[in-house]
Amino acid sequence: MATARTAKPAAKATAKVAAKPAAGPTKASVLKACADLGVEFIDLQFTDVMGIVKSVTIPVSVFGHVIDGGQWIDGSSIAGFTRIAESDMYLEPDLSTFAVLPWTAGEHTTARVICWVYSPNGDPFAGDPRHVLKRQLDRLEKMGYTYNTGPELEFFLFEQGERGVSSMPHDAAGYFDFSTDLGYEVRKDMVHALKAMGIDVEASHHEVAIGQHEIDFEYGPALATADRATTFKYVLKAVAQDYGLHATFMPKPVEGINGSGMHVHQSFGFVGKKGNAFVDPKDPYGLSKVAKHFIAGQLKHSRGLCGVIAPLVNSYRRLVPGYEAPVYVAWARTNRSALIRIPRIRPEQPNATRVELRCPDPSCNPYLAFAAMLAAGIDGIENELELIEPVEENLYHFTDEDLKRRNIPVLPATLGEAVHEMQKDAVIREALGDHVFEKLTEGQTAEWDAFRKHVTGWERDRYLGIY
Repeated sequence: MATARTAKPAAKATAKVAAKPAAGPTKASVLKACADLGVEFIDLQFTDVMGIVKSVTIPVSVFGHVIDGGQWIDGSSIAGFTRIAESDMYLEPDLSTFAVLPWTAGEHTTARVICWVYSPNGDPFAGDPRHVLKRQLDRLEKMGYTYNTGPELEFFLFEQGERGVSSMPHDAAGYFDFSTDLGYEVRKDMVHALKAMGIDVEASHHEVAIGQHEIDFEYGPALATADRATTFKYVLKAVAQDYGLHATFMPKPVEGINGSGMHVHQSFGFVGKKGNAFVDPKDPYGLSKVAKHFIAGQLKHSRGLCGVIAPLVNSYRRLVPGYEAPVYVAWARTNRSALIRIPRIRPEQPNATRVELRCPDPSCNPYLAFAAMLAAGIDGIENELELIEPVEENLYHFTDEDLKRRNIPVLPATLGEAVHEMQKDAVIREALGDHVFEKLTEGQTAEWDAFRKHVTGWERDRYLGIY
């Protein structure tokens, strides 16, 4: 017998509104869209170093002035930004990101615009994660390529009561389940809300763990997909809240079941022309030399990458053998225990060739993650690094002796180890820039130190009555 699903509330999340002005991202067309849609407020959005969305709300009546001259802010209390003595900076709206927040439509209708952050002298602010990614994209463009990404963000739905978030997930369904999937209707509203924000969804389904879900959106240029991934998180949280639920992108919220990953599919295009630079039909894996060097670079820097793509103490609860999360530095086609996988494609669709990095998790800052991943790949291309042989066996069945014999490294086991590896990796540091690198590692070191000093319930249960 089918399990009853959560009743659909009279939510505003699915309100149908235009995501972007039809005429294109100009000042005139955006202001016209605001008038046509009854927009009253504009959220000027950006992210801190950890990827948390920040926002300044302005009345729509001053939006035109902000488009022309920016919006001054005080960044002194924003994680990873500036000291009090150098706190002034300004936001410049990227009009291509204009979208109405669907849950506000009809009641103080509000649009958001993602912004670039600048220093008072007009230079891009070194602590702006969006600028960090753009710097690497500009570097790649000079090499004749563009960078496309497709992140797959998994998430959990938890019940939310009077005392906060429940300790148990919302349902007990499994992979692709239907009749016991209590999130079936919730995900549909999430898809509607994402569509209203200009994000085209390709598929949604229940994931492996109880209460775990995945919604996949369109593949595309890395800056746009980083914007979408950032937007994706708060849109899903807003819709879940309308159902009395909490959506979390915490990597490992429940012990003993799969955690949430953010597998990232990657490929290169060509500047000024169509095609996929990763394709070589004559290669057994369909991969060009550029793709192979790119993979070799990401494998070489995988341990240094972890502090960016798996940035929390909790990230390393997920990166353990046995729960589908990769921990071994290897690549393959069919082997999902490998760090990098080359998904199979139809012979008639060679341009779908891509490289899937499986170790990032959805708590990361997408802008910094893509920037560091790209820099690692570029290092492989510039230095023509040779790609090691693929490992198609199940790496989870390898012994320590097998790993040593095959020369297969393992990812860091803790955040402390990940930060140490990142500090040794000059390519990752250069990709982030000194400002972001120092602020990120400073915050992570403080978090790791706090965790190391914390005495857990597991320790008390295990040791208190014995020693």
